[in-house]
Amino acid sequence: MDGTTELLSISAFARRVGLAASALRFYDDCRVLRPAWVDGATGYRFYSPAQEARARLLRSLREAGLPLAEVTVVLDGPEHEGRAVLERHVERMRDQARTAEAAVAVVLRSLSAASGITEVRFGGVELASAVRQVVPSVGSDVELPALGCVLVEIDDGEVRLVATDRYRLSMRVLRPTSFDGGPGRLLVRAADLIEFGRWAARVHEVTLQVGPDGARARGGTESRVLVTADDPFPAYREMLAALAPPQYRVIVDRLALRAAVGSHAGAARIALSFADDELVVSRADHSGTGPGSGSRSGSGSSPGSVTLPAVCHEDLPRRIGFDPAVLGPALEAGVGPDVLLEISAVDQPVVVRSADQGSFTTLVMPVALGASG
Repeated sequence: MDGTTELLSISAFARRVGLAASALRFYDDCRVLRPAWVDGATGYRFYSPAQEARARLLRSLREAGLPLAEVTVVLDGPEHEGRAVLERHVERMRDQARTAEAAVAVVLRSLSAASGITEVRFGGVELASAVRQVVPSVGSDVELPALGCVLVEIDDGEVRLVATDRYRLSMRVLRPTSFDGGPGRLLVRAADLIEFGRWAARVHEVTLQVGPDGARARGGTESRVLVTADDPFPAYREMLAALAPPQYRVIVDRLALRAAVGSHAGAARIALSFADDELVVSRADHSGTGPGSGSRSGSGSSPGSVTLPAVCHEDLPRRIGFDPAVLGPALEAGVGPDVLLEISAVDQPVVVRSADQGSFTTLVMPVALGASG
């Protein structure tokens, strides 16, 4: 391509506009901010200086907490619609701030006055957050005790926390502030890890040591022993490598989708239906649902379905089924206002991820809707 010297690499463009490179890749996937040119041989993305204004506006809107489905209206829609979106968002943020202030006030009132050893160090709050995200995916099958554990894998300068119950898989990748030693691997019961996460949340920095004699963590003047299991954990890397590339992508407000799924918590199966700018959540056996029907943004005017604004790309399947007890926790464990659903087929795992934390990945297995679905 002629003139590539005038283009900026993704890292250079990211520094210039104040966005992370991972966020730029996410916005490319969402088709909100596409590169000016992609090298067909290497896949490297390049951006034009002319895109800086759009990128900075996108960053400002995201820093203001605007959901991505609404960001596209401000960036590409008529001015009057953009203004209306922003005014509604400001009022929504005010309501959330008032709710948060009241909740904090209640909490405040309730308060009273090395040979063979691998060592990694990371922030206690970050570790606690990782535990919170992956633990909902552990299983409870007594015949498969490994599924009731979380795999902590140390390798390649990073720490992965992985959990699966065979219907979903969650993985959070941590980048330690320091890393000494070789690879390490331990399996920890979920109940023990939850307690460990609560302790880590109160510690500024946690040092984890893994060696022949087991695993131990230090934080400040305290230390904890991690009791490990020896059961074989599923080969999650092979599972991830076998995933088909996504054919369809949908962006929707994460909390709104979580609430819509939660409204059908008693159902064995729910269906997600798609159109150009809508996602409909309904019971799997609910007939006549589709884009345009049901309640808008969870208002509750129709008990059969909830319709949410969304950004839907390409020719999505008409419907895809989920167990709300599986999909709901995956949305709950996410981070940020938006969720991206990457769908390869209605019978293949769906990847759930967000722009705000690319280090956390959840796979959710769809369920069959039956002949009528």
